[in-house]
Amino acid sequence: MDTMETKDMTDVTDITDITDTPEISESKEDAEKEKPKKENKEQTDKKEKKRKKSKKAADPDAPFLPKKPFKTHGGVRVNHMKNTAEIPSEALPVPKRVVISMQQHIGTACEPIVKKGDSVTVGQKIGDSDSPLCAPIHASVSGQVTAIGTMLMPNGTEVKTVEIASDGQQTLCSDIQPPVVTNADELYAAVRESGLVGLGGAGFPVSVKINYSPDKSVDTLVVNGAECEPYLTADYREMIESPEDIIEGTRLLTEMLGLRRAIIGIEGNKPAAIRYLASLIRERSLDDKMCVLKLKNAYPQGAEKVLIKACTDRAVPVGKIPADAGCIVLNITSVGFIARYLKTGIPLVAKRITVDGSAIAEAKNVVAPIGTIVSDIADFCGGFDKPPQKVLMGGPMMGTALYSLDYPIIKQNNGLIFMGEAETDALRPTDCIRCGRCVSACPMLLTPVNIQHLVQKRDIDGLNDLCVTSCMECGCCAYSCPAHRPLVQFLRMAKNLVKS
Repeated sequence: MDTMETKDMTDVTDITDITDTPEISESKEDAEKEKPKKENKEQTDKKEKKRKKSKKAADPDAPFLPKKPFKTHGGVRVNHMKNTAEIPSEALPVPKRVVISMQQHIGTACEPIVKKGDSVTVGQKIGDSDSPLCAPIHASVSGQVTAIGTMLMPNGTEVKTVEIASDGQQTLCSDIQPPVVTNADELYAAVRESGLVGLGGAGFPVSVKINYSPDKSVDTLVVNGAECEPYLTADYREMIESPEDIIEGTRLLTEMLGLRRAIIGIEGNKPAAIRYLASLIRERSLDDKMCVLKLKNAYPQGAEKVLIKACTDRAVPVGKIPADAGCIVLNITSVGFIARYLKTGIPLVAKRITVDGSAIAEAKNVVAPIGTIVSDIADFCGGFDKPPQKVLMGGPMMGTALYSLDYPIIKQNNGLIFMGEAETDALRPTDCIRCGRCVSACPMLLTPVNIQHLVQKRDIDGLNDLCVTSCMECGCCAYSCPAHRPLVQFLRMAKNLVKS
């Protein structure tokens, strides 16, 4: 879990000197195609402004769609290192076996509903629970169940697993068919049956997120396309490879949930994605209630509360959820998946992940069946150039360090970073110099240095007074600390003390 102490993430003494990461490159041919003549561009801009002005006059109640992001507090400039941005997704050959965890979401773990020796097909439900805070789990390969076992999660908890030996056929479950969805209730049920959880990393069941309480005045769908973590490009490839699904999913959710507007937030270093999605919105005449908002290139733009502030200028109250600020926030790949699921009925059985880091031979964007073992993915990427010193599931700012390569990928996994020795050479912490950079960097307006002292004193009342549970463990404090203090670890300890 100690991912904040890598050399490349902490060897910074002045974050104000770090420059923006260059935009993700585009091919020269694409750039030439997109070059309009200056006169034509001016004429087009004038027509567009006139059209929007007349539309606004005709409909004064049209929802407000921001042109620029609102100001947010804190954050840091990181080296994005989007090495795989222009590498198309590549499907992993069907693995010989998968190990599917029954805990792939925030909430109650699923119970296996198959037993050893059962034959299963792709998309067949193999785990579920009666709990409302749960997402069912499906077989990602066809074959035979060889074991119902247990697995130790990186956080130390033990969960049940279903191990399947693949027959290599990838036979689709005969029960699969597109769901009939004509209203919000049918949408909730369909999304739950799909097994969808938040694919940005948190893993919250999406059926619960969109089924908000009637007393909440929710009017806005915020689609999270920031992907601000270094290395990760899985969401970017979704935008480039499946932009139609994203727009269709956004439209369906907005209409079915009765929302007034949808804002797709994307960091400015992804110009091709911004252009493609904005163009599709105009082509489908959805620009009266849907827009693409270019976000600043800063971490953590993709954090839920930061994104809401940037897109709507609303603040989520302490201890509350986005619905209390009138918003639903969904990851951009989750939105694209919903559109595909409503067309095909195929549940969440595969995941696109970014494979990168100095230790891996070939960086790729890989689409792998859920439950694929990490070592199999590493072999598909050519193995290791050097022994990996640390393997992260996720990005280097908020990712989880794995204890073994014999660990399976799960639904919300969006990256595997294999780090070499140079990336993991931790710098020794020194005394705090009281510079206040951790306070300036915190997006949640917390005071990490004071929280650290209260943790050492075990002062629970003091920690509550400082609203420590608002911490989202983004790592900005540790990243900006010139003394290399392990501030994120102290904040985690603080939250655990308060909860206990």
